[in-house]
Amino acid sequence: MEAQNENIKALIFDIREKVGKPVSSRVVVAAIESLGIRDIDTRSDYGMPSIYELADLVYYELTTSEEHKGARNIKQREAIANNPETITTSDYTAVKAKIFARYYSQGIFHLFPVLLQILAIIYFGYSLWTFVGFNNVQSTAVVLGVVVGLVSTGGFVQVIGRQASFYWNHADYLMTKKTVDYLLKIGAISIFVVLGVIFACNLFFHIYPYSFLFVVFTYAILIGLLVLLLAPLHTLDQRWVITVAITLGTVVAILLKTLTPMLVFFTHWIGIATAVLTAWIFLNVFFKSLLATKKSHSNLEVKPALFLYHNYKYFLYGLAIYIFIFIDRLLAWSTNHNGPLPFVIYFEKDYELGMDFAILVFLLLAGVLEFAIASFSKFMDIGQKTVSASDVPRFGKDLYRMYWQHVLMLVATGILVFLLVYFMMFASWGYSGQFHERLSSVSVRVCFIGGLGYLFLGWGMLNSLYLFTLGQPDSPLKAILLCCVLNFSIGFLASRFLSYEYSVVGLLTGGIVFMGLTLRAVSKFYKNLDYYYYAAY
Repeated sequence: MEAQNENIKALIFDIREKVGKPVSSRVVVAAIESLGIRDIDTRSDYGMPSIYELADLVYYELTTSEEHKGARNIKQREAIANNPETITTSDYTAVKAKIFARYYSQGIFHLFPVLLQILAIIYFGYSLWTFVGFNNVQSTAVVLGVVVGLVSTGGFVQVIGRQASFYWNHADYLMTKKTVDYLLKIGAISIFVVLGVIFACNLFFHIYPYSFLFVVFTYAILIGLLVLLLAPLHTLDQRWVITVAITLGTVVAILLKTLTPMLVFFTHWIGIATAVLTAWIFLNVFFKSLLATKKSHSNLEVKPALFLYHNYKYFLYGLAIYIFIFIDRLLAWSTNHNGPLPFVIYFEKDYELGMDFAILVFLLLAGVLEFAIASFSKFMDIGQKTVSASDVPRFGKDLYRMYWQHVLMLVATGILVFLLVYFMMFASWGYSGQFHERLSSVSVRVCFIGGLGYLFLGWGMLNSLYLFTLGQPDSPLKAILLCCVLNFSIGFLASRFLSYEYSVVGLLTGGIVFMGLTLRAVSKFYKNLDYYYYAAY
């Protein structure tokens, strides 16, 4: 009974933080349901027969209790504290400039770990999980380990970004921690489940030697854990820790490689483990400190069935994105253009070099994506306050015009990145200067086609982020699933009947279709933006 009373008090506080003073008990019902509380939970957790009776109690307390008189939600309090002024049309350029300066530079700055890996490879021939001295068998094991680790955790990374941010934005730090802990736990379990399935298949079909699988599995576990532990840092706005963790791990690995006779595999594993441990220690210290200074808003538990229902579409989207990115490589590496392969999937250096350069196009678009979504969210909030109810269509039209400005910025950035990649490939200070060899025609061809594919993929992901902002995951999910099939089908045919490197055409075709399908969804989205905005909130 005492626990139920405490839960009711915490719930009243949560509803007050979410809606302020409610206008009716129906508003409270909607707010309770948005917190993930179901009818069947109310009797055991709150001692009430249903959500409606619980809502009546909460509504009565918030509207009659002296303690909650004049209650305002967190957004209303922030608005009063900031004393906002009405933003006129002439102010828009200045506001955009501030958002651009903050979020675009922030997106680029947080690519430092990627830049660090590139610099390490150029000057040391070695990074946190790569080494130019690996032979093809060793490279195959490492790359397959990275692929398995990323694909196994891709869905959980997407869900962490969505579900943990929900509680974080509502200042429910205890539920944020519980959500992160739960997702890290089942994400780690999923890695071992995937590895168990691979081991069982290999047991029957003898695809790879067990010593080879040991290397694959070790990289997969460490990379998977690293990605999982770095994901919450985005939500918690502590992305500087990602740079610290990756830098520390890279420095440790390079020192071990340079100063000791240790095998390269072991130096990699110790370096990645250092990055994993750094992120894990920070998350524990961060939450312990936060919960010691901030009052907990709830005493709820993560309910797996409800959790799955609310997040499975985002999980599948995150999983499909990683599968889409690696399909072309696996197809190219499974062709026997140079005779019989020792393994079903076998590393091909020229193709991988081309794709390594190509993916820089995708990675360096991060600043545009971050700026675009921050700008969209800011001006959507401004628009709903300034647009008259008699002129609702203008709400979507103004933001749709801004969307195309973001697309132009994306394309312009892509062109600049293509120029950068060109110099990295052919300039005296780039690949040819550092490694004293010219890139093959295969690498150049793969880089150009793959870079275009990644540009369209980035555009499609930008479209998806707009839709995710107001809780519309259906169109992006259907689009990426279809494009995975398209990527595989075209890539398979091109690699088998033209030449192995043309598997990248599947990536390009899938990227274009993904962009087109999500663009159509975004156009419809903006035409009814007022509806989607109020449906989401």
